Amino acid sequence: MKVHFTDRLEIRSAEAKDGSAVWQLVKEAGTLDVNSPYCYIMLCDIFRDTCAAAVIGEELVGFMSGYRRPDRPDTLFIWQVAVHRKARGRGIAKAMLNELLNREEQQAVKYVEATIGPANTASRRLFSGFAADKGAQCRITEKYGPELFPSGASHEPELMFRIGPMRREETRI
Repeated sequence: MKVHFTDRLEIRSAEAKDGSAVWQLVKEAGTLDVNSPYCYIMLCDIFRDTCAAAVIGEELVGFMSGYRRPDRPDTLFIWQVAVHRKARGRGIAKAMLNELLNREEQQAVKYVEATIGPANTASRRLFSGFAADKGAQCRITEKYGPELFPSGASHEPELMFRIGPMRREETRI
């Protein structure tokens, strides 16, 4: 990866053509469950309104996938957040989250949710910090215990972070 940080960061909706690079980014992150390349192509295509791609120059340096919950249309669930190692610590994940929430399609969102493993300090900081920035409550509860994962799969529990309610003007950057 040849990222030149003098190039401008662009955050945009994901596109189907980003799927392969997203798969590679998630794989190299080393901290996320890697899904199939097809899954990322589909996310970037069908769920582009709730997925963000962060690009510097021609290089994909960040990806955030999410979807609006069918049972709670006012809730945006963030599924995965990946930022390339060379681009971490620059606020890219928070910028992607803000960009997602500023989209016209997300006008009705009042809550943001994400499940995060207890050891994932970067994501815990991202979502706790986002809540603090917005002056919104952040409730943390256990969502998926390790007993739900397949036998032999080493997986820590997933904690649900639920942020909100947020007023529309609070989501502006």
